[in-house]
Amino acid sequence: MADEFSSFSSVNAAAPGGWRLEHSYAELPAVLHEAVGPTAVKGARLVVFNEALAAELGLEAEALSGAEGAEIFAGNRLPRGARAIAQAYAGHQYGHFTVLGDGRAILLGEQITPRGGRFDIQLKGAGPTPFSRRGDGRAALAPMLREYIISEAMAALGIPTTRSLAVAATGETVWRQAALPGAVLTRVAASHIRVGTFQWAAAKRDEAVLRALTQYTLRRHFPERAGAENAALALLTGVIERQAALIAQWILVGFVHGVMNTDNMALSGETIDYGPCAFMDAYDPATVFSSIDRHGRYAYGNQPAIAQWNLSRLAEALLPLLHRVEAQAIEMANTALAEFGTQFHRHLLAGWRRKLGLFNEEPEDVILVEGLLEWMQKTKADFTNTFARIAVDDAKAEDASGSVGAVERPIVIDLEFTEWRARWIERLKRQPQSREESAQLRRASCPAVIPRNHMVEAALAAGEQGNLAPMNRLLGVLAKPFDYDFRRPEEFLVPLAAVAGEEPYRTFCGT
Repeated sequence: MADEFSSFSSVNAAAPGGWRLEHSYAELPAVLHEAVGPTAVKGARLVVFNEALAAELGLEAEALSGAEGAEIFAGNRLPRGARAIAQAYAGHQYGHFTVLGDGRAILLGEQITPRGGRFDIQLKGAGPTPFSRRGDGRAALAPMLREYIISEAMAALGIPTTRSLAVAATGETVWRQAALPGAVLTRVAASHIRVGTFQWAAAKRDEAVLRALTQYTLRRHFPERAGAENAALALLTGVIERQAALIAQWILVGFVHGVMNTDNMALSGETIDYGPCAFMDAYDPATVFSSIDRHGRYAYGNQPAIAQWNLSRLAEALLPLLHRVEAQAIEMANTALAEFGTQFHRHLLAGWRRKLGLFNEEPEDVILVEGLLEWMQKTKADFTNTFARIAVDDAKAEDASGSVGAVERPIVIDLEFTEWRARWIERLKRQPQSREESAQLRRASCPAVIPRNHMVEAALAAGEQGNLAPMNRLLGVLAKPFDYDFRRPEEFLVPLAAVAGEEPYRTFCGT
């Protein structure tokens, strides 16, 4: 995508390593950021480096995959052209407003890619900043490897996401519940502008700051709307549209973000922050993984409602710009917010249709989908395996079998499912497309593999001990989620079997 800021782009030739860093965000009012550099570490060592992403960014993988890269990605040395800042933002955490900011993340600048794209390059875990709130500003190795794995899996699934360029070990200890090896993640994002960024600007009660941030965000992420008469309304409706599409994509693959605070909702429409996230095995809308989400606020099935709640907070921040008369501003905001549900359900139903191989629309499709989901919840059927089995079903009335590679998808074939399958086959017959065309659509919409929680944990445990083989093996499998001809070992396809008395799977935010 061409860079919308090219009119004042100052970078021509790349610096050593391929860096082409600009700093348009740092030109915004000073209240939105603080200058601060990374804190040097004792033993910088590159743990993992994303060469494919580096190439997309125009970086020289060969120059950055060794000692020089380790120094940069651990924060010991800034690349030429960097202008390090910590971004200010606020946020509602579990519904409670808090002043936050980059407490352990430092933005080096915006990399301009060979194709004209603009991407933030951020070091996460690079030491304390003015927003650390008595924290150490550091990160542990395992949570950074988790973000690398899950964000790359999301990218392979085609879901908008921040990316991971590198993880560097620091050679230092981070104290959480125990002594842990420290690390720094290099995160790549369309930007790090969040709902919480606007909450921070609104809290300053300086309309000029809020207006500058609004215009900047429009230019950067919604250039087609930059000339709108009401910039705030154009931004709000644009963000609502992207979030409706994003959350639907999460639901369609069984993804549970786990910490949908307003500071973790990016206005670009990307998934951001992979702390306590996980993918659902057995289908249950009440699925929660985060150890601190004791009341299920961010459960799988609650994610659409929480997204709309977060967007309401964005609307509140934008009220002074929506209209000078507060009552009219509120009415405009409510009208825009009411569209979220409509757009989300439109994206979601379209996604369910694709997963079932349906090209056209019928009113009863909702009932067909709900019937399958109700059966899945009742039987505790595995979400991914159920749809993967449907993806390879030949849709012949006399044959209910289905397998992927050499491994049978372990789902229950009972009378209720058999009857549902018969209704589905009749539905397929009412569209002009062939069974093969339907199968191609299903296979392109139903991932054969996801980051199984026990596989991720095994990779993280090995990675903490210096063994990256399980992680690299996992990444290799996750890179081809829709390839049904790709031969995968059984452990990548089957969820961890329940053990009597075993505690439910729990994730932790890593801070």
